[in-house]
Parts: sequence; C-alpha cells; structure tokens
Amino acid sequence: MSKKKIVVGVVPTEAGRRAVEWAAERAAATHTPLELFRIIGGAVGVVGEAALVTEIEAAAAEHLAAEADSIRYHGVPVTTRVDHGNPVTKLVEASKDAGLLVIGSDYRPGGKGPARGLHGIRISAGAHCPVVVVPDSEHGERAGVVVGVDGSELSEKAIAFAAAEADRIGEPLIAVTAWQPMEVPRSPGLQPASYVDALRQLAEEAQAISLAGLAQTYPDLQVDRHVDEGAAADVLSAYAVTARMTVMGSHGRGAVRRFLLGSVSEQMLYRLRGLTAIVR
Repeated sequence: MSKKKIVVGVVPTEAGRRAVEWAAERAAATHTPLELFRIIGGAVGVVGEAALVTEIEAAAAEHLAAEADSIRYHGVPVTTRVDHGNPVTKLVEASKDAGLLVIGSDYRPGGKGPARGLHGIRISAGAHCPVVVVPDSEHGERAGVVVGVDGSELSEKAIAFAAAEADRIGEPLIAVTAWQPMEVPRSPGLQPASYVDALRQLAEEAQAISLAGLAQTYPDLQVDRHVDEGAAADVLSAYAVTARMTVMGSHGRGAVRRFLLGSVSEQMLYRLRGLTAIVR
C-alpha cells in the first residue's frame, strides 16, 4: 500500500516558504508524495468578482508551480492544487486523505503577528491527521525531539510519532512530564512533603509506563527523561526553545470540540518556540 501524501497549506509568506521546504525534505526522507495546496479566500459573489477570482487563481497556480519547481531536487512526486473558500475548513477537509498536514505560521507571541497565524490553532484541532506547524524563524543550533508525556491515550500517539521522527533524523527523544501540586490558598508553597513526593513519584511512574517498549522498537534511540515540577506549557516551552521539534497530543473531539485544542497544546502554539507537531 502506498503511503498517504503530505499536504502543505501554501501561503505567499516566508513562513509558507519554510513549510514547503520542510515538507519536501521530510517527503524525500520518507519516500512520500507531496501535495502543495493553495486556498483563495475572500470571494463573496458580487458582480464583477468572477474575473478577479480567475486572475487570482491563475496567479496562485503560477506560485504553486514555482514552489514545486524549487523543490524538484528532492526527487519526490509533487502535485499542486488551487481551491477557494475558508482556509481552515479546506485544510481540515484535505487532511482526511493525508498522512501529514504541514502549515506555516507567521504569528508572534503577544498578538504581534498577522491574525491568520491563529488559523494554525483551529487547523491543528480540526485536522484528521497529525499537523506540523512551521514557524517563521531560523531554527539555529537545535537538537532533540521533545514530546509531552502525561499517560493519556493521545500522549501515547504523540510518543509514537516523536520516537519515529527522532529515530529517523538521528536525534535523541526528550520525554517531558510536568507535575504540579495544588496550591493551598492560605499557605502557598507549603504543601506536605509526603504529598509533593507522592506526586513526583506518580509522574515518574506514569512516564516510565508510557515509554516502556521504546527500546525494543528503536534499539538505537537515545531517550532523555525529564520529570519537572511546573505548569505543563511552561515546562514544555523551556525544552522546546532548543529542540528541533516538539510533539504533543490534541484534545479536540466531536463536531464542536474538533476545533478546540487542549489548553497545553493551544498555549504551545500561541508561543510557538519552534517546529511543533500536534497529533490526534
């Protein structure tokens, strides 16, 4: 059976360019076909709009052709497609037939980037396959694939994705589990030592169980384990700053919740410390 294609949501920005290049490199390494998908939005059906839409579609097709030509050297099959409509809806639909969806994000923390950057949160929550969000920034000297481990079923899927990626690129898997004691309003920071120790031990045990079996599947994979106290998004962000990729599970469910992420995943996409994958 042939592998499912990698779909790239292409936009004419630097982040969009980085997304295309990253997807092409991964497609070449995994021998996977690639589809470059450009979506045109904004049409409302007013008089005189048809000719404008036709012109925009032609320009979009030329843009995709140029992007496809720029990555031919990777030697992977590349197809292009132009459609019009809501970008979030169209990319979520495209993810049904994809093994991986790749999008760029030029959003900046604190609302300093274009509003379209927020689309990445809705797309990541609604997609039917893993989503990789490529930021508009140089990766610099980075190492390792970080994965958030919390013992849930989605965490197990994130671990599987992250381990395969780390093994493929020859990087260590950095497993991160965060734990945090409940605050006592009248005595903050004064929790009983036995309670704190028990929480830490539970976190360590949950992580050990989640990672059991990795050595058998990936005998050469280096696994670095970290169990840190603190809010999950804060802990993960600290490791994501220097990682080549950060992988987390999505908690979207059902017709409505499909467009909602778990709070940690959403916070990580708002911060976007580097290449980030959301797995469902």
